[in-house]
This record gives sequence, C-alpha cells and structure tokens, in this order.
Amino acid sequence: MAKKLEKQFKIVAPGGQATPAPPLGPALGANGINPGQFIQSFNERTKELNGKAVTCLISVYQDRSFDFELKSSPASALLKDAAGIDKGAGTPQTPIASVTRDQVKAIAEEKLADLNAPTVESAMRMIEGSARSMGITVEGGDA
Repeated sequence: MAKKLEKQFKIVAPGGQATPAPPLGPALGANGINPGQFIQSFNERTKELNGKAVTCLISVYQDRSFDFELKSSPASALLKDAAGIDKGAGTPQTPIASVTRDQVKAIAEEKLADLNAPTVESAMRMIEGSARSMGITVEGGDA
C-alpha cells in the first residue's frame, strides 16, 4: 500500500554543505521533518556539487517519513556563475555583465528537464529572458 502524501515543498540549499541552521532547519522542522536526518541524506547525495545551489522538492508523508528529489540549480545562480558576478542589476535591464550564447546553451541543457520547454532552443530563450531581467547581456546572437 502506498504512503499517503501530506505535503510537498521546495527548498534551495548549498550542495554538500547544508546545515540545520536557519533558514533551512526551521523550515524543515515546521513541515514535520527531522532536520538532522534530512541534512545528512541531502549532503550525502549532493557532496559532488560542493556549495552550488541545489533546488530540492521534498515530499512529506502522513507517517512523518519523507523523500526528496534533486532539481537543477536556479537559472539566476547559473547565470551569475557564468557572468562572474555576485548579484544581478539593481534595476531590471540595466547591463552589468555579459554571457555568450554557448554559456546560455550549456545552462539551458542543464535545466531542460526542469523547464517547461520542449527544445533546447526554447529553453535558451527562457534563460536569455532571465539574463535580461538580471542585467546580463547575451553576446553572439539575438538576445
């Protein structure tokens, strides 16, 4: 007999380096998950990502057990890494950095499974839109 799903929620945590300190620990505790148990499992499965932001979908069941599914990093985090910046522009569409079409394609291919996009080209357009709103220009083609 299948377990009865009680709730699902998402978190973003550093791969392999998550701690039960706020904001992660209280968010887990408030949803009925033992933070220590989750952190140990999460860090074990993400140790090769070493600090890279990882999105995680957590399912909590009625018997207080849980499982989680790892997703790709947020597009904004991947774009910031590719552009070599700490944060996006203070005002939208104010150019502060740039990335190449090849970098956008690599990000789109990494995120394709998590995006609502049928092709890499349409995923690239989504990533380019995120880049524009962060003040990152895309060089080497239409943006």
